[in-house]
Amino acid sequence: MLSKSYTFQEIKQKLVNYCVYQDRCHAEVEQKMRDFLLIDEAKEEIYLYLLKENYLNEERFTRSYIRGKFYIKHWGKTKIKIHLKHKGITDKLISKCFDEIHEEDYQKTITKIYQDYSSRHHGLKEYQKKSKTIKYLISRGFEYDKIQFAIEDLESEA
Repeated sequence: MLSKSYTFQEIKQKLVNYCVYQDRCHAEVEQKMRDFLLIDEAKEEIYLYLLKENYLNEERFTRSYIRGKFYIKHWGKTKIKIHLKHKGITDKLISKCFDEIHEEDYQKTITKIYQDYSSRHHGLKEYQKKSKTIKYLISRGFEYDKIQFAIEDLESEA
């Protein structure tokens, strides 16, 4: 299959549009550049342009990613951190940006998911429900101690 060839300016504009559409990390932009088969000098020039014009900003990407995955997808910090590391984001930047998640919201989310998931399991003994629900929350990336805290909170209310 023939692929269309683009001029340097067209590729540059496509990468600007790619970054404007949604915050991107450096690894995603580098992958996109590989798709265009650019020479190293052209890659470097476009990369520096995207950074200079603030189309590419790793901290903004990280903050946006954390907010989206927590407030929309309801992922826990562990899962978010793993996915960000796969995208080449440093531990230091990840830790710095976790202030996007408010601790109160985090606990409320764990409690809500716990109640919703637990209530779906009928015919199980209480300890089985609890065990299954804890495993589910851990798979969503929530920390065991935070889950325990939410459970203790629920049990003290009952």
